[in-house]
Amino acid sequence: MVAHPVLPGFHPDPTVCRVGDDYYLACSSFEYFPGVPLFHSRDLRNWTRIGNALDRPSQLRLPLDSPSSGGIYAPTLRHHDGRFWLIVTNVSADGNLIVTATDPAGPWSEPVLLPGVQGIDPDLAWDDDGTCWCTVAGVGQYRIDPRTGETLGPVRRVWSGGPGAKAPEAPHLYHVGDFWYLLIAEGGTERGHAVSIARAPAPYGPFEPCPANPVLTHRGTDDPVQNTGHADLVQASDGTWWMVFLGVRPGGGTPGWHVLGRETFLAPVTWEDGWPVVGELAAPASEPAGSAGHFTSPADGSTPEPPHTHTPALHPTQLDPPHDDFDHPGLAPHWISLRDRPTTHCTTKDRPGWLTLRARGTSLDAPDVVFTGRRQQHPASRTRALIDPSEGRGGLAVRLDEQHHYAIEATRGEVQVRARIGPLNPVVATLPTPPGPLVLRIETTTPEPRGARTGPDTVTLGIENPDGTYVQLAALDGRYLSTEVAGGFTGRVIGMYAAEGTVHFDWCAYEPVAP
Repeated sequence: MVAHPVLPGFHPDPTVCRVGDDYYLACSSFEYFPGVPLFHSRDLRNWTRIGNALDRPSQLRLPLDSPSSGGIYAPTLRHHDGRFWLIVTNVSADGNLIVTATDPAGPWSEPVLLPGVQGIDPDLAWDDDGTCWCTVAGVGQYRIDPRTGETLGPVRRVWSGGPGAKAPEAPHLYHVGDFWYLLIAEGGTERGHAVSIARAPAPYGPFEPCPANPVLTHRGTDDPVQNTGHADLVQASDGTWWMVFLGVRPGGGTPGWHVLGRETFLAPVTWEDGWPVVGELAAPASEPAGSAGHFTSPADGSTPEPPHTHTPALHPTQLDPPHDDFDHPGLAPHWISLRDRPTTHCTTKDRPGWLTLRARGTSLDAPDVVFTGRRQQHPASRTRALIDPSEGRGGLAVRLDEQHHYAIEATRGEVQVRARIGPLNPVVATLPTPPGPLVLRIETTTPEPRGARTGPDTVTLGIENPDGTYVQLAALDGRYLSTEVAGGFTGRVIGMYAAEGTVHFDWCAYEPVAP
């Protein structure tokens, strides 16, 4: 079984659509700005980040007091009538909204709000006469005008999964052949997560559930990928079908801790007796991509290859640039900030070639802290940054939320390692340093299993001397920066922050580390 995602790290709730030979994918972003990361592929394995759909304050309102794991939930991305349509829920401010674009790389429109649509995880589907159907978690369905946001009638309750199954969510509606198919997730987004499906002669039902439901789940198995669910289907240009879905990779002993968040996986789909059958997880871009040309599902039941082009293969480590010198007027799209990013607090223009952060919140415990980071994408990784703290206090941190984060913090002549674990917030190490810029470093390493109580990884924090030697100040158990401990829906983000005054960063580098 392949245990590697096609989009590693905190990329949950994937939604995908195809236009010609091109595939586009979007994910949830929760409390981070900009919102809804967007990717492009020609083969469903090699994904290139092309931007973020909600990249302006007028599109994405995240109040500074909004909680972590609030914000932007579960988009649906579709192409219809020559435009891209993206519907999503902002649970912290505006509710359900729609933005559109002719180019998925942007710019995307100002949002159209849907005040009459109640529920998260909204989906869009159009029938043959142009009626637009919006289906939400629950599962409820509305007829809407997507251009104005107006609802055209009351909500209709439709099939909501298996008897007694909790949390019916992530609905997607498709017209395939003679039937309308309603794909949903159920069982909650934890270890019981699953994908089920039903079909009907019309988009509003009556729906007949698949006798083989759930069509995808890893619950009750020893598969290295767990919590599989929240899926979307796409038909390739050669006629084959594929499913993208989220999953996690728990590490350590019992109960298993996942630290990277929910990631995006890929699997082939075949159709038997009018129902989709999900195959083995497809290998990511780091695996051989197979021969060129079209394909059909192999008769021996092996996993087929996704549509292959001559686009150079990208290993998942290359999804985002590994090193940023901050030489451009703006930040690259993989950099995300907490809740907003005003240029008065985060800019590359004040000191050319440096990222300047000006403090607002006084620590990483504060929801308005100035923090800019990138998703941790590998279990074993190294992040380094050159900081000039001569005008303030700040550092490098690995963050899950306000109550769960580790940081190495620099001020004039001293560095400290801080560990926030729920109500505890000790300084675990202090080291005098010479004045001037210095290199901060955070590493995550995966230990050899030592029994049921082994944690998922170790987080080490330290500095680099001018000669390149590393001085480790602390080695901390990574389980406390996991979803199983902290709760919520996000994954780790590693980045730079300012807690007092102004701090400058000359560069920041992220790289995987071989186990």
